[in-house]
Amino acid sequence: MKSKLLLLLALGIFTTSCISVRAKSKQTVVAKEKYVPIDQELYNTIVKLDKRFFDAYNTCDMETQAELISEDIEFFHDKGGLATSKTQILESLKNNICDKVTRTLVEGSIEVYPINGYGAVQMGTHKFFNKQEPDAKSIPSKFVTIWKNDNGTWTMTRIVSTHKN
Repeated sequence: MKSKLLLLLALGIFTTSCISVRAKSKQTVVAKEKYVPIDQELYNTIVKLDKRFFDAYNTCDMETQAELISEDIEFFHDKGGLATSKTQILESLKNNICDKVTRTLVEGSIEVYPINGYGAVQMGTHKFFNKQEPDAKSIPSKFVTIWKNDNGTWTMTRIVSTHKN
């Protein structure tokens, strides 16, 4: 009887502490601090590069897209898998995106962090709109881009793209 009572008491303490930890973790998520760039100049550079790439993406400027995609690209897409051929990625963009899809950045969503001796990591949220289905709703999706700085020449070497639907 005594051991059952101790077991129930221990279980009660454990459950209470789990609930407390869970409540605290929810509070942490709610109280997320506003992002402030570690390096404002780097942040501005990456935001300009992102805009340059997606202006080219939205207008089918294949030359600019090719210039900003690294030869050793790894593009991870949650629906399409891994693509590692720059040529195939560019062909896919030309055949499936040009004049069909546009991308908009969710304002204020970009975060940029330096990668010492390499470049930067960019994280953000964006939406894609299918021009052939103008009434379709676009759901914001997350992305991560690794930018390499090779003596002032920036290229995307790794991209991760996820979608909620």
